[in-house]
This record gives sequence, structure tokens and C-alpha cells, in this order.
Amino acid sequence: MKKYEVLQSIKDAKLVVVLRGETLEGAGKIADACVRGGVTALEVTFTVPQAHKLLEELSDKYGDVIVGAGTVLDSETARIAILSGAKFIVSPTFDLDTAKLCNRYGIPYLPGCMTVNEMIEAVEYGVSIVKLFPGTVYDPSFIKAVKGPLPQVSIMPTGGINLDNIQDWLDAGAEIIGVGGEITKSDQAGDYTQIERQASQFIEKVRSE
Repeated sequence: MKKYEVLQSIKDAKLVVVLRGETLEGAGKIADACVRGGVTALEVTFTVPQAHKLLEELSDKYGDVIVGAGTVLDSETARIAILSGAKFIVSPTFDLDTAKLCNRYGIPYLPGCMTVNEMIEAVEYGVSIVKLFPGTVYDPSFIKAVKGPLPQVSIMPTGGINLDNIQDWLDAGAEIIGVGGEITKSDQAGDYTQIERQASQFIEKVRSE
């Protein structure tokens, strides 16, 4: 897929589920449950053991799901992720070398940004979607304020978003929502049916827009 096609697919999905897990197998089961729940965009974090293998497995298994890599802290990890099939790269902060590498290979880069200055720097290096992280320290109105000077930037708040406040973020201008534990936390009890149910409820919320 071309870069612009991946970006559009992420925007169309509206929900990116962040996958974490203590084992490769466990994270894979979470991914399967999310896909059964209707999720079409997954972020495999590099805190998952052998994350590159999970990227390969999910990319091969789900041709209609956009699979990206998260918690990418440097360009070396980004390159491994891309070679393993990642269609987009997500970082908790903005990293210039990672931005350059992603541009070199035509891969969307979604860095974590907390301030307007950080967002402007990211945009100057080709970023189209920024990850507002951690979302727990912000009010949804922050997105509306940022959209004033930066209307061209898509913002994906991640962290602290649940079924009770997701509509507030969407109403404030969030085009994409990043969710992790609110969907996947039942993994600790091995309840993948509940993960599927939670994923489905989030999908229903974002697609009712």
C-alpha cells in the first residue's frame, strides 16, 4: 500500500487498538479477539516479546487489517518493524531519525506529542497524524484549540479514553482514537470473549459518527 492509502485506512478505521502482552502468544490472542470485534487497525507494541514475529504473523493472517508497530523508540527498531510488515510506526515521542527513516521508505509515522511546538516540529518532518500522549493529562478541548493553528493535522489521543468519554474526544475533533487497556485488560483473566465485546462496543461508538 502507498503511504497515502495507509493514512486513509487509519482514518477510515477511526480506532487503533494498542496491543501489549507478556507473551507473543497472548498478544496474538488479543489481536484475534479484537479483529473478531471488528477492529481494522492494530498497533503491535515493541514491549511484546518478539514483537517482530507478531507483526509478521498478523500481516500474513489479516490482509484487510492495517497492522503497525508501536513503542518504537529509535530508527533501528522502526526498520525492523517495517521489514516485519508494519504499515505504520508509532512512538511515544517525536524522534527525528525515525521520522527520516519512515519518510525514506514511505511509511506513516505517528509520534507522541504533548505541545503545539512538538506538533509543529513533527509536521515539518512529514508527519500527518500525531499521537496526543498521554491523553490522561488532557481535556478533549485541547484538540479543538490545537486545530485552530494546525487544522491540517490529524490528532489521535491515546491513553485514558473509555466508552464514557470517547464521544467527547470525537466531538472535540479527534479523527482517530487510540485505545489499549480499556479493551485488552481482560487478557489478564484470559477472557478473550470480553475483549471481543469491548472492541465491538468501541467500534460501534467511533462508527456512529
